[in-house]
Amino acid sequence: MASRAGWKPVAARRRDRAESRYLGSLARTALVDLRGLDDHQAMTVVAGLADAVEASGGALLALVDDAGAPHVTDLVAAGVTHLLDGVISQGRLATALRAADKLAERLIGSLAAARNRHAVQRSDALFWRWNGAERTLSVSPALAEMLVMISPDVDHSRWTISDLVRALDRSDRSGAIAAIRHAVDDLMPAAFAHAVPGQSGRRLVQHLYPDSNGFSGEIEELNTHRRPDSRDRDSMTGLASRQGAVRWIEHVQADGRRPVVLLVGLGEFDRVNSAYGRLVGDAMLNRVAMRMTRLLDAMGAREALIARLTGTEFLIGLTGEPGTVEPPLERAALLARQAIAEISRPFNAGDFLIRLSSRCGIALGQEGDTAERILRRASNTLADARRGGAQGGIRVRVADDSSRIVDDDRLHDDLRHALDSGQIQILFQPQYDMASDGIIGVEALARWQHPHYGEIGAGALFSIAERSDFMLPLSDHIHARALAEAAAWPEALRHLRLAVNVTAADIAEPDFLASFLRLVDESGFARERLTVELTESGLVEDLDSASLLLTQLREAGLAVAVDDFGTGYSSLAYLKALPLDYLKIDSSIARDITGTGRDRIIVRAIIDMARSLDLGVIAEGVETEQQLALLARAGATCYQGFLRSPPVTSEVLAGLVAP
Repeated sequence: MASRAGWKPVAARRRDRAESRYLGSLARTALVDLRGLDDHQAMTVVAGLADAVEASGGALLALVDDAGAPHVTDLVAAGVTHLLDGVISQGRLATALRAADKLAERLIGSLAAARNRHAVQRSDALFWRWNGAERTLSVSPALAEMLVMISPDVDHSRWTISDLVRALDRSDRSGAIAAIRHAVDDLMPAAFAHAVPGQSGRRLVQHLYPDSNGFSGEIEELNTHRRPDSRDRDSMTGLASRQGAVRWIEHVQADGRRPVVLLVGLGEFDRVNSAYGRLVGDAMLNRVAMRMTRLLDAMGAREALIARLTGTEFLIGLTGEPGTVEPPLERAALLARQAIAEISRPFNAGDFLIRLSSRCGIALGQEGDTAERILRRASNTLADARRGGAQGGIRVRVADDSSRIVDDDRLHDDLRHALDSGQIQILFQPQYDMASDGIIGVEALARWQHPHYGEIGAGALFSIAERSDFMLPLSDHIHARALAEAAAWPEALRHLRLAVNVTAADIAEPDFLASFLRLVDESGFARERLTVELTESGLVEDLDSASLLLTQLREAGLAVAVDDFGTGYSSLAYLKALPLDYLKIDSSIARDITGTGRDRIIVRAIIDMARSLDLGVIAEGVETEQQLALLARAGATCYQGFLRSPPVTSEVLAGLVAP
């Protein structure tokens, strides 16, 4: 019905792939059929997709048996934006899809504008998959039609890879055969390019990704035509350019609102180019752009802009909520802190771990300002922040007077009240066994539901706590909440392990061991199901004390691990000195296994060392099937990441574990 109404559906055949399929498709509207499901099943389906839809500013249309049923209110609260019940006719479905798409258009703009962020356009409607065990080829209808393979007398179930290759022009077949052989024989990703048959000016790139059951082909369409807005785009990162930023500011001002501009500058970046070469430097700029984009998406900032103004300066533009004139200064200050924290996390580049520093200048638009004047004010404020040293990392300038350091007092005060008011919540990131793909444990993660700023993640939360000298009370609160909630899990979750993070400030306390074990025992959670994860950076200063503490924790029945392994400078020393049960490979390294050959060698070396020492290996941040397949081949024993599930509540976790 959707196809007949003029839409191009992108289907997810399995619930556990729905989120990744939606995010990869660039679709604006998600449609889920909840008819015939009980309340718990329906909520599980919605919970698995709603976060992705909300983060991308889309709409979620649900088909239900009765829109007036009591549980439908919970579905709406969980993220459903539109409902359709009764007899689903062609006309009613078309109307509902148009209504959902209209909402999404208001939230994120046109789909064409979203796709033009990149020179390479991706469409998950173009894909195929080879199942090696069943020796079957599945080709999406859109790709089959493009390759002129559809005809009434063809038995689609009998297609083979040879049919796929023969559909290409003769000049493109040799490259396709070589890439397919590489994927099959070496179990490594490969790619080949070819023209669309009969359309020589239209080119596709097919990426081949092997996995445990075969391999899949994902298609990208190369946009070889210069876009009319190309001057508004930065050719390296795909972000807006300086001209694009000027146009955005002028548009905001034309609507009668005042923009606030964050100008983030990387520190001493010329040394990166000198030490590692221009190619590595360009890669770092692209990764900074990616992290800032993800950060802005996570904060749910509407009508925001990210731009690259010069080589090492990135701009984030914010406006007030619709109907307001004043720009969100406090939210901008929080975003600046998180951006600096994200950039400070190490970047993996082949054999190297590169750490970058940054500063931020914030400028507020004033009545009568031009866009160039606002940008100049932001540039002057960034210069003040750079001159201010460590204490001047973020500065704000309201008009043309001198800038001031951003005041953290409000957030510090709010954090002290947050513990008592229940704003600090615990979510659980599922951990999956690599062999069975079943959930075997979870990592407890903290989220601050701030009444003014919205959700604040664990990284920003602990950064605020560290600046306000509130680390120990916050850590104690999180440990107590996580243990108490896990101890109350239903029987279906009683086999899961629980991992809690312990900070450097925790282990420095003389009575940490006794007080922590007392907290565990009082909660009623079994010691043998608990793992303590210490971040690598928290162990650097005193390895002897850390080794003694970990030994005592293991003797008490707990498992111990090093979190974020591979991001510090003494990894081999940790393996030699510390009694461990497993390592957690940092997500920045695990994601890079799909990069160059050197990236894969580093990940495999870490896993080989761990296995030689009889340690388990958990890979963090797994987001694609390709990453999962390569990590499994390298020998990782467990994994966690958005490919299977984001952090969830205990209720959603129970639904994920249920058969």
